[in-house]
Amino acid sequence: MLVDSHCHLNFPELLENLPAIKQAMQENKVGHALCISVTLPDFPQVLALAETNDNFYASVGVHPDYEDIDEPSVDELLKLADHPKIIAIGETGLDYFRLTGDLEWQRTRFRTHIRAAIACGKPLVIHTRSSAEDTLRIMREENAQQVGGVMHCFTENLDVALQAIELGFYISFSGIVTFKNALTIKEVAMQVPLDKMLVETDSPYLAPMPYRGKTNQPSYVKHVAEEIARLRGISLEEVSEATTNNFFRLFRHAVAN
Repeated sequence: MLVDSHCHLNFPELLENLPAIKQAMQENKVGHALCISVTLPDFPQVLALAETNDNFYASVGVHPDYEDIDEPSVDELLKLADHPKIIAIGETGLDYFRLTGDLEWQRTRFRTHIRAAIACGKPLVIHTRSSAEDTLRIMREENAQQVGGVMHCFTENLDVALQAIELGFYISFSGIVTFKNALTIKEVAMQVPLDKMLVETDSPYLAPMPYRGKTNQPSYVKHVAEEIARLRGISLEEVSEATTNNFFRLFRHAVAN
């Protein structure tokens, strides 16, 4: 079985097709999915997916791309995270690609999420784009290694990956690794230790080859795993077993509770 470690099944284009998506997961041996929160107003819908599907889990957090919204507090995140199907804090982090100018609010929001994760003992789901240096710096300053987590949809170089691994984080690969010109990501996928790797779709975005440009879904995580297996010269079964074990090792305390 595979696990889709990051998807947005509450987004309309997926939610309205949920029965077919669940059937496709079963047919492609994708056993579990982590549904990711990006805003607090949408959080109840994310939680409902986890509550009504035994093989779905959820996170709570506010994505760094959302500007001019009410900032979450540590106490607010802790209150929402106090649920057995909430196994992670995030998606959080920094994004200097989509937004420019004074982004101190992003850094403050990131610190809030790290503090909440440490307080409740649940791992972080971190987004970083064009911001690796500041992301790693804040992770160190806020002692994110106390809870660890995952660098989701990883698009940085091997050095950044290894620094994150040193802090107790896993590296998650999306459909980008299947893109022909994604040479840096392919190199990282070949070099990262197999016991520090996860796979994801980031559905409905970033559909892998041969579905690039179409709506992504959790069953397509199989194509991500197949490409990693090809790059490393190992079997799909080996990648599936490793990444699934890694997922449940990372989230073991949250899942157990």
